[in-house]
Amino acid sequence: MAARMKERFVNEVTPALMQKFDYTSVMQVPKIEKVVINMGVGDAVANSKVLDVAVDELQTIAGQKPVVTKAKKSIAGFKLREGMPIGVKVTLRGERMYHFLDKLFNVALPRVRDFRGVSSKAFDGRGNYTLGLKEQLIFPEIEYDKVDKIRGMDVVIVTTAKSDEESRELLTQMGMPFVK
Repeated sequence: MAARMKERFVNEVTPALMQKFDYTSVMQVPKIEKVVINMGVGDAVANSKVLDVAVDELQTIAGQKPVVTKAKKSIAGFKLREGMPIGVKVTLRGERMYHFLDKLFNVALPRVRDFRGVSSKAFDGRGNYTLGLKEQLIFPEIEYDKVDKIRGMDVVIVTTAKSDEESRELLTQMGMPFVK
């Protein structure tokens, strides 16, 4: 089953962007390259079992096994040594990426308390968008009773857009709920 987000991109978004930005070829249209979901687990320094729970949760949310990230430097103040496992991340591309974005835009974000839309200022200048989520409970796959601790995560949407303006238009057309 093809992701309905991908069908929407091909059938609606591409023609709209070609018209708006006067592209001569379909290949010039910016597209979403990948989605990186990162979950920093600071508690893993004291208790490494916490990391396994985070891995399971992220795998449930993303539908793909995450990789454990390790500390780059030692920081004495945090009792952290270089190479200690400290977080989990997963990179989604293709079909899984479209499924995740569909779920994020249409199911998870509307479940956030007092949700008015996401900020349109979180672009990095190169057409990529970063979104911070405060809790993993907004995803329907996570069961409330099984959660030991509320963990947030960063979601980075990497696009092939050259500018923030192109990227904002692409994400708006894809259904990203920006603040009006």
